[in-house]
Amino acid sequence: MKYAYFVILIFAFLGCKNDTKTNSKTEDAEIEIVETSKDTLIYPGEKHFKSIRQVTFGGDNAEAYWSFDDKQLVFQSNNKGWNVGCDQMFLMNANETFTDSIAPPMLSTGKGRTTCAYFLPDNKHIIYASTHLKQNECPETPLRKNGKYIWPIYDSYDIFVADLEGNIVKQLTNEVGYDAEPTVSPKGDRIVFTSTRSGDLELYTMNIDGSGVKQITNELGYDGGAFFSPDGTKLIFRSSRPKTEQEIKEYKDLLAEGLVEPTEMELYICNADGSDLRQLTDLGNANWSPFFHPSGNKVLFSSNFEAERGFPFNLYLIDLDGKNLERVTHGETFDAFPVFSNDGKYLAFSSNRNNGGGRDTNLFIAEWRD
Repeated sequence: MKYAYFVILIFAFLGCKNDTKTNSKTEDAEIEIVETSKDTLIYPGEKHFKSIRQVTFGGDNAEAYWSFDDKQLVFQSNNKGWNVGCDQMFLMNANETFTDSIAPPMLSTGKGRTTCAYFLPDNKHIIYASTHLKQNECPETPLRKNGKYIWPIYDSYDIFVADLEGNIVKQLTNEVGYDAEPTVSPKGDRIVFTSTRSGDLELYTMNIDGSGVKQITNELGYDGGAFFSPDGTKLIFRSSRPKTEQEIKEYKDLLAEGLVEPTEMELYICNADGSDLRQLTDLGNANWSPFFHPSGNKVLFSSNFEAERGFPFNLYLIDLDGKNLERVTHGETFDAFPVFSNDGKYLAFSSNRNNGGGRDTNLFIAEWRD
């Protein structure tokens, strides 16, 4: 449920089959970004962005993850101009830009709904979660219940391996319930994912081939959106941890309906085996989509803790001891899903900036500087 998005700012990507493909060559992919001196995509105060390039120009596009060699990215989109009705997975070279009439190759089946693709270490395969085994159509996407934002937890999600031609070569999970949100350790040995197989939304890890499944968290509440540290020794993730009797009841009632409320989440960190679990943030509101800084000593994440009405969401840096909180973006709407390239030079993220005042959420690649 890294897929889950608050209405305007958090997306419900949906999709069908797309046959339009680009013909640029991966071998020659080099990121070309405009100089920042007159870069209107960079807002005042965004000192960590040396330059920035907009990648997509329509629909909701998010969760762009780099290949291990940083030459390509895989992301999800519901861009209707690409003939998709619900979230599907697309492949791009790092130097590409797409419009409504120029679509990247689609790697998912075009059936059901997908979420959270991630490259495997060979750079020739991806993993992603999909509902296509249970339905060809897009599942309904409830976004409100009793006036509150909610995220759907589809029990039809399972995790698959596909090649870069879109062929599914293996199914990694087949348990009853929700299995999704997989990401891969930079060491290339383990996958972390979220599952309801215990009756609650907990984190699990498994080997690249799906073997050796181990439960990482075991406290009541939604644990998800997890990523490994650069050295593979730690996990950072978001969590809602209901405390009061009323909060616990509301959480359990929603989960029984395949729903979760994401408006109160904090970041937690632990060792990759689940030990030394501790809360990293205590900011209030929704703190989510965390990703380790290349140094491994900080975490970049999205939050609306400074917002009075739910908006804006901006990116923040925080040390692993919870100190030195720093605001990175200065938008008035939505910045989230930050992902550093493996060499630490670039940051891919999703934003509402430069969308003409509409609701489109596009991908951007920024040249990062500390």
